[in-house]
Amino acid sequence: MQNTLDKLNELKIQVQNCKKCSLCEKRNNIVFSDGCENAPIMFIGEAPGKNEDETGIPFIGRAGQLLRKFLFEVGYKQEDFYIANTIKCRPPENRKPTKEEKNACFEYLKAQIELVNPKVIVLVGSTALESFIFDKKLTITKARGQVFEIDNRKFVPIFHPSYLLRYHSMDEGSPRYLFKKDLELIKGFI
Repeated sequence: MQNTLDKLNELKIQVQNCKKCSLCEKRNNIVFSDGCENAPIMFIGEAPGKNEDETGIPFIGRAGQLLRKFLFEVGYKQEDFYIANTIKCRPPENRKPTKEEKNACFEYLKAQIELVNPKVIVLVGSTALESFIFDKKLTITKARGQVFEIDNRKFVPIFHPSYLLRYHSMDEGSPRYLFKKDLELIKGFI
């Protein structure tokens, strides 16, 4: 019987051969995942950026470094989390993924969720939020820190760490303060 890692590697090969949308034409690498394949927490970001496209690793640029800094400050260990994106290829000019691009990749993301089987899914930023919570009135600012139950799984939206790059204060109520509080809340579920 295949283990989770073997199944994820097979899925990664499928993604490497994917031609469902035009993003495959200009990618350097697919950006499949990082982290532990049986982690209790799965972070889902928006889309790969330049650094991610070059390395094939999600959240590796400045925003990703900030995310990891906060995770480890709050007490997460590497085996606590698995990181993926709503889409696996970089959109041109780092633009937001289109609905068609998200739909083309959704079966891969859904398979990752099923294989990793996390207790909690963290929706990092508005694109991830919009991919799972279908309420057009719900912005990331209103949704962050709330817990949504979908298919017996907890979903928690948080600010995207790229947003935090503009704000440096840790004062109570600041974006970085709220981000850290959200990460503490999520850690409490495991």
